[in-house]
Formats: sequence, structure tokens, C-alpha cells
Amino acid sequence: MHNNITEFSSLLTGEEIAKILHVSRAYAYQLMRQKQITTIKIGRSVRVRPEDLAQFIAINQAQNSLITGLNIQN
Repeated sequence: MHNNITEFSSLLTGEEIAKILHVSRAYAYQLMRQKQITTIKIGRSVRVRPEDLAQFIAINQAQNSLITGLNIQN
């Protein structure tokens, strides 16, 4: 565990996730509830580490490119 306070100040809220992904706030929280995006719970608050959001995006980008590739072949 790092002692760098700035590492923890970069945790993202559901609203910030929604803005980054250009989706509704409700859908962002749904992704977090379904554990598609890894979360950290702090009391009643839920936060996301930037690297966990980046991993979610990378996984979905890879899946979408596979789907697109299949559509091109048909």
C-alpha cells in the first residue's frame, strides 16, 4: 500500500464515471452494482480507481472489436 495521498484523491464517483463513459448516472451505477467495473466501498459511498475504469474500457473495447470484426465478415 502506498502512502501517497494523491493516489486516493483520484478515486472516481459514479457521476464522474458517467461523464467519462458518456452514459447516464444510473447506468454507471448499474455497471458498478453488477461488478462490471471494480469498486471500492467507503461507508455508503462507492468509488472507482482510474486503473479499474481503464481496465473496464480496455475489456469492452476488445469485445467490441471482435463483434465488429464478425460483422464485417458477414
